[in-house]
Amino acid sequence: MARTRLYRSGVLALEGFPVSDVSRYLAEPNAVVWLDLCRPDPADFAAVGEELGLHELALEDAVHAGQRPKLDSYRSHQFLSAYAVSVAPDDVSLVTSEIAVLITANALITVRKDAGLPIDEVVARWDRAPASASPAPGVGLLLYGLLDYLVDGHFAAVQHFDDRIEELDELLFGEERRQIQEVQRRSYELRKSLVRLRRVVLPMREVVNSLMRPDLGVVPEPLMPYYRDVYDHVLRVTEWTESLRDMLTSLVETNLSVQANRMNMIMKKVTSWAAIIAVPTAITGFYGQNVPYPGFGKESGFLVSSLVIVVLSVLLYVAFKRKDWL
Repeated sequence: MARTRLYRSGVLALEGFPVSDVSRYLAEPNAVVWLDLCRPDPADFAAVGEELGLHELALEDAVHAGQRPKLDSYRSHQFLSAYAVSVAPDDVSLVTSEIAVLITANALITVRKDAGLPIDEVVARWDRAPASASPAPGVGLLLYGLLDYLVDGHFAAVQHFDDRIEELDELLFGEERRQIQEVQRRSYELRKSLVRLRRVVLPMREVVNSLMRPDLGVVPEPLMPYYRDVYDHVLRVTEWTESLRDMLTSLVETNLSVQANRMNMIMKKVTSWAAIIAVPTAITGFYGQNVPYPGFGKESGFLVSSLVIVVLSVLLYVAFKRKDWL
């Protein structure tokens, strides 16, 4: 599937034209073309890249999944790799969608590795672009709209995970076994999601910072404040992700400490009751010997031994209760 747009002098002039007409429109002065491809055939995409003069390494990275977020510069264009993220319906898993962007002086080519990125929302953001951003919606403005959408998705994901971690804090000191197991399971899943999110957002600092270099010529001066705003959001998401990983680590350690304390309390109670039960067991076992003992064969011997059992058991119970062992 392919989508195309043509801007002439800052105005959307044509949409949905054939891919074969891209090179013809690029020859026009003041023309900017956007071409979007979703899961393109490598052979067809190589033909498009050859027609537009794109480097073979950039074409290879654009069609092969698993690239890290990066910005590679070539003689006549730049290659950018990034990820859109969203939260799965289970509220703790992270879903990523890879996108490759080829940037030339008057063309923006986006290659989506899957249909996970809603490109219609990106197009809607382009249409709502502020008029003060640039005298004409060139490649820099289109790229800003795309990056702004991606980074906003990163921000929404990290905020969602922050809310989920706060919910875990409330379950942390629950007494029910189901709550304990829920904390352990969700902590593990959140930790995996935060690791994946960190791999996506951390390299974006270098990507956005490199795009703003004056020698690349990608970002015109009127757009610099907008790119700085995107860069600020990237820094905030990165720092937030790191702090959430630390919070989750502390939560897991606290959960383990709580479980250990509960186990210690159980062991203290079991030991205390075992000590109380050991008193009558010892006394009755002693008097169960087949030898004469004080009070042997008399009712007074039974009464004395019973009294000793009761007194010692009560004393042990009171002592353990004062020490909060029972």
